Amino acid sequence: MPVLHIRRALLAAVAAVVLAAGPLAARAAPVVAAASDLQFALEEVAQAFRAETGMEVRLSFGSTGNFARQIREGAPFEVFMAADESFITDLHADGFTRDEGDLYALGRIVIVAPHGSTLSPDPELDDLAAMLAAGRITRFAIANPEHAPYGMRAREALIARGIWDDLQPVLVQGENVSQAAQFALSGNAEGGIIAYSLALAPEVARRGSHALIPEDRHAPLRQRMALLDGAGEVAEAFYAFMMEPAAREIMERYGFVLPEGE
Repeated sequence: MPVLHIRRALLAAVAAVVLAAGPLAARAAPVVAAASDLQFALEEVAQAFRAETGMEVRLSFGSTGNFARQIREGAPFEVFMAADESFITDLHADGFTRDEGDLYALGRIVIVAPHGSTLSPDPELDDLAAMLAAGRITRFAIANPEHAPYGMRAREALIARGIWDDLQPVLVQGENVSQAAQFALSGNAEGGIIAYSLALAPEVARRGSHALIPEDRHAPLRQRMALLDGAGEVAEAFYAFMMEPAAREIMERYGFVLPEGE
């Protein structure tokens, strides 16, 4: 039986069991720990999942590194959607996930600037470099590269452009990429580097402009998800739904694609 048909059969079977369980299932909605670049896309996916199956999940957004640490400390998540697959691989090696999971997206980064900023976003970061050299950058935001994959990739792009060291005095770091977007588009900064998916969200897009940074300026953002040990049937159904056409269509609208053959 094709994989897609297997997933659909699983969804139908789990929905029947959960709906028969009544109010108890609703109270036991599993928590999905999701990288913050998924904030807008995954909220839509969860709505579509509820509409199709009648089942609920609770979404918790934050930095991938922080979630990985919390999982190791016993946090009661049932699905982990990381912005960098290495965190899933490490957790699996240490026995925290059922398996190595599935790649669900390739992420991209963009440079953004709020309306009214003197910074003009461009793919090569030329205007940022020129303004930095002229002393016209007062604040520039990225996610914390110590634990946020999008911050790691922002740092790599800035190193590739040769301006990472010069940016240090004006760099503002968000706890995750969603917070970095808030800083970058607050009007108190000239701009920042954030997730493409956030820049495409209407709530963010209306606050500024962006330019997509070339993929060869940083390591790939291979985003992987996995079921954690102890995940229940609703979590399993949501995991399967993530690969369904309805979920993929939403993800693609937010710039998330999958490599050919994966």
